[in-house]
Amino acid sequence: MAAKISASMVKELRERTSLGMLECKKALAEADGDIELAIENLRKSSGMKAAKKAGRTAADGVVAVKVADDNSYGVLVEVNCETDFVARDEGFIGFANSVLEAAFASKQTDVAALMEGELEATREALVQKIGENMSVRRIEVLEGASVGAYVHSNNRIAVLVALTAGEEAVAKDVAMHVAAVNPRVVKAEDMPEDVLAKEKEIILAQPDMASKPAEIAEKMVGGRIKKFLSENSLIDQAFVKNPEVKVGQLVKDAGGEVASFIRFEVGEGIEVEKVDFADEVAAALQ
Repeated sequence: MAAKISASMVKELRERTSLGMLECKKALAEADGDIELAIENLRKSSGMKAAKKAGRTAADGVVAVKVADDNSYGVLVEVNCETDFVARDEGFIGFANSVLEAAFASKQTDVAALMEGELEATREALVQKIGENMSVRRIEVLEGASVGAYVHSNNRIAVLVALTAGEEAVAKDVAMHVAAVNPRVVKAEDMPEDVLAKEKEIILAQPDMASKPAEIAEKMVGGRIKKFLSENSLIDQAFVKNPEVKVGQLVKDAGGEVASFIRFEVGEGIEVEKVDFADEVAAALQ
């Protein structure tokens, strides 16, 4: 008995393939209601590119980094998938490394431009093979007199640091520190005004500020803002490998200063919709 083709099934196939309603309905009928098989058949018959994976969010994945032999620049990429299981897949990791190599060779930070041609074809084939949505989320290039990199062992956090001078080993140590401590800015004066204003608002709303005279409250706010800045400014932080030394002094002793840094953590800033399993099953049955 042929499967009943519902309007919701046709709607999903249309959203995932951008094809017409009649074509989608026909494809579903030929696939006996199996949406994934319908997509596979459509790709075989029409050369259609990989379909969207039913809106599933790709918030897992890996970060990868590469630095030039002369330490003049480095490239950082984030490539996403849906699950940590696929993030460990050799094929997926190989694809991420191919993206990194292409970006490194061209210093290209425009994801859409980089993915034209062979890389996009590779991504589409991998999506079909593994069955998860995958995407290249972002690419950054950092240049400087001495660029160092650090990638955490789980491939989920990676950092590039540029120094005005000094050995790569020092830049790498600072990059490791950034990975561990996650500073917001290089130095206090780099902190955005809107961040400071928000922090001040939070401090003033704290219970111990309620009964304080205005001049006392202002001094307390000033002290806490100073502490906030020292805790979140890279050069003022105690170096993780030697807390007796601040990062700024460490780099100064090596003959340079911290110019800039970039830190990627997999999935940061991506909102993942949390769906109750029972609700998900109910929705699928409707």
